[in-house]
Amino acid sequence: MNPEQIVEAALFASQTPLTARELARADDEIDVRRVREALAALREHYEADGRAFQVYQLGDGFQILTRPEFAPYLERFESVPRPPTLSRAALETLAIIAYRQPIGRIELEEIRGVASTSVLRTLQDWELIAVVGRGEGLGRPLLYGTTAHFLDHFALQSLADLPTSDDLSIGLARPEVEAEVEPAEAPAVEGSRR
Repeated sequence: MNPEQIVEAALFASQTPLTARELARADDEIDVRRVREALAALREHYEADGRAFQVYQLGDGFQILTRPEFAPYLERFESVPRPPTLSRAALETLAIIAYRQPIGRIELEEIRGVASTSVLRTLQDWELIAVVGRGEGLGRPLLYGTTAHFLDHFALQSLADLPTSDDLSIGLARPEVEAEVEPAEAPAVEGSRR
């Protein structure tokens, strides 16, 4: 067997991402460098053949996944596993934790303006967040941060891949700036009706 076949078999059989070091354990003749070469070759072959799947890097690991453009076809099958659907409250809480970690429950609730205990518990159950330490305040509160599963769930290699405020489509304007600007009348668009 060549390294490419061994790496492909290990990725195909695994339900979770595998690191290059873990993949190198599959055979005594394979080291991390050869694993990375095999991963690059697999990506090239899948791309050249127009396959419906690709080798994706998720966090520190690699996994064979269906390309996103095939999602509409797979949604028709109940047997295809789906990641948990996050509620608006869960997404909001997760975003705050991702950008402000480590963060305590009290600070999180001050930002959100509502109690977050049940949402935190749900996110922990789904292994998207975990307790990463204790704060210095009264009672040494638990501090939360995202997990490797969070990176996998959102197909991120690291937290550095999170969009910046400049990348977000919603402007996060400061209230004092908004007060200084007079609202302008929307320009008429040719062919539109009022």
